Amino acid sequence: MSFTGWFILFLIIQFIHFLGTWKLYVKAGRKAWEAAVPVYNAIVLLGILKRPKWWVILLFVPTVNLIMFPVIWIETCRSFGFKSTKDSILVIATLGFYIFYISYFNDPQYDQKRALKAPTTAGEWVSSIAFAIVAATIVHNYFIRPYVIPSSSLEKTLLVGDYLFVSKFHYGSRVPMTTVSLPMIHDSIPGLGTKSYVFSDDYENRNNSLINKLQLPYMRLPGLKKIKRNDIVVFGQPADTLRNMNILTSDRNYYKPIDKKTNLVKRCVGIAGDSLEIKDGYIYINGKRTVLPKSAKPQWNFIVDTNGEKLSPGDLKRYNIREAKVFNDGRFYLTLTDAEAAALKKNPKVKSIEKSNRPKGYYDDGIFPHNPKYPWSIDNFGPIYIPKKGATVALNAESIPFYKRIIQEYEKNELTFFGDDIYINGKKTDSYTFKQDYYWMMGDNRQNSLDARAWGYVPFDHVIGTPVMVWFSYDKDTGSIRWDRMFTTVTNGESKSYFWLGIIAALAILGFVFMPKKKKAK
Repeated sequence: MSFTGWFILFLIIQFIHFLGTWKLYVKAGRKAWEAAVPVYNAIVLLGILKRPKWWVILLFVPTVNLIMFPVIWIETCRSFGFKSTKDSILVIATLGFYIFYISYFNDPQYDQKRALKAPTTAGEWVSSIAFAIVAATIVHNYFIRPYVIPSSSLEKTLLVGDYLFVSKFHYGSRVPMTTVSLPMIHDSIPGLGTKSYVFSDDYENRNNSLINKLQLPYMRLPGLKKIKRNDIVVFGQPADTLRNMNILTSDRNYYKPIDKKTNLVKRCVGIAGDSLEIKDGYIYINGKRTVLPKSAKPQWNFIVDTNGEKLSPGDLKRYNIREAKVFNDGRFYLTLTDAEAAALKKNPKVKSIEKSNRPKGYYDDGIFPHNPKYPWSIDNFGPIYIPKKGATVALNAESIPFYKRIIQEYEKNELTFFGDDIYINGKKTDSYTFKQDYYWMMGDNRQNSLDARAWGYVPFDHVIGTPVMVWFSYDKDTGSIRWDRMFTTVTNGESKSYFWLGIIAALAILGFVFMPKKKKAK
C-alpha cells in the first residue's frame, strides 16, 4: 500500500475511534471534539487513562502497535468500570469494537481514582510481560537482534553454532514492512512451521491481494556508515520463496515479503559500481585482485593424494582440518586455506595436493545469470557490473539476463518483450537507470557456499545489518561450548574478547530483574 493509501486508512481509523469513544471523553470531563483530532486524541486519552503520554509514540511503531492497541483497549474498559476478565477478552476478540457497546448500550462512569495496578496477580503478570515484549521488540527491530550461524559459508571467520548480535543501526534500521506479524518471530512459528505473519504467497495475485496491501512501503532510518567492500553483512536472501529454497533461476519468483525472507550472512566482496570477476577462485575488483582483511580466511576444496596412507587425527588437528572426505581410490577431499594447503604439502605422507577448480569455459547452469551465453562456474565467473543507484546501463539481448530480475522484481516495473524490442511499463527502451544500490555477497568457503553466484545481486533494501559480537558459541559435533569465542567482537581486523565484561553484564541484568522481587518479599 502507498503512503496515500495508509493515510486514508489512518483517517478511517480516526473516524471509527471518534464514533466509539467521544462519549467516554465527555464522561471523563473532556470535550467531544478532542476525540476527533488525530494524535492529539491519543494524548488526551492517555491522560484519561493516567498513562504516560509518550506511549503515543508506541502506537505508531510498526509491530509494536499491535501490542499497544490491545493494551489501550483494556485500559479504556477498566477506566470506565469494565474490569472483568470477560471484558478484557471481549474487547480484544472484537478488535476494540466492544468499546462501542460500552459507550452506546451502557451508562459507563469514569473511575478517576482507579488503581493503575492490575486487580489480580495474573493481570499484573500479563501487563509486565506485554511491556517486556514491547521493549524487546523495539530493540529487536531497530537496534540489535540475535542471529545464529547455520552453515559453513564463512567458516574460520564465523563458525557453525556461533550466536551473534547483529547491529541494525550501522547501515540504518529498516522499518518493518509486514504490519500484521508476531513480534520477534521471523518467518515461521517455532515448532509449528507455519507463517508468523499475514501475507498472501500467491505470486500472480500478490499486488491485488487485500492482505498484501497492508504492507508498509520500504523505509529505512539513517545509518552510521555505508556498506564497505569486505564487510560481513546479514541480509534477506533475494531468491527466497515459501515453496522451494533449492531452485535458483533468474526467472524464479519469490513469495515472501522482503522483511520475512530467510536471513543469510556473507561477505560483501563487491559494492555498487564495482566491476567483479572471479579467476581460478580468486576475486578481482575493477581489474585488481582483491586484498582481504586479516580476519578473512578464504578456503577452497583440495584433492590430496597420500598413496593410500591415512591422515591421522593428529594430522587433521595440526592443519586445522575438521573432517576429511575419502574418495574410492583413497585420495582425500579437504577444504583448506592456501596457507593450510601449503603446510599440508610438506607432510611426508602427502604425494600431491591440487585445488579442485572448474576450468575456464565450464558452464554451470546453476550459476548467475543462468544463460548458456555466459559459460561460467563458481571458480571462473564474470566480469559483471554491480549496479549503482542512478547509474544507467544499455539494455539488449546480451545485458537483459543480468538486469531482468532487478527491473521486474526488485524495482517493481512491468517488463515485456516483442521480438528484440524491450518495453518497460509499456514504453520501448534501450536503457535502464537503477533506483537503488546493489551488492555482491559471497562466502569465504568459496566452493561450499550458496551465495550471489547462484542468485545474483543483493538489493540494499534486503540488507539487515552487520554482526558485531559472538555472544555464545556451541560446537554440535563435540557437544561442547566454545568458551574462547564467547563475547568476542566480529570485525575485519583482529577480534577482541570481552568475556568477563559479558559475564558481569549478564549477572548485573539478572540482579536488576530479580533483586526488587526479593526485597519486596522481605
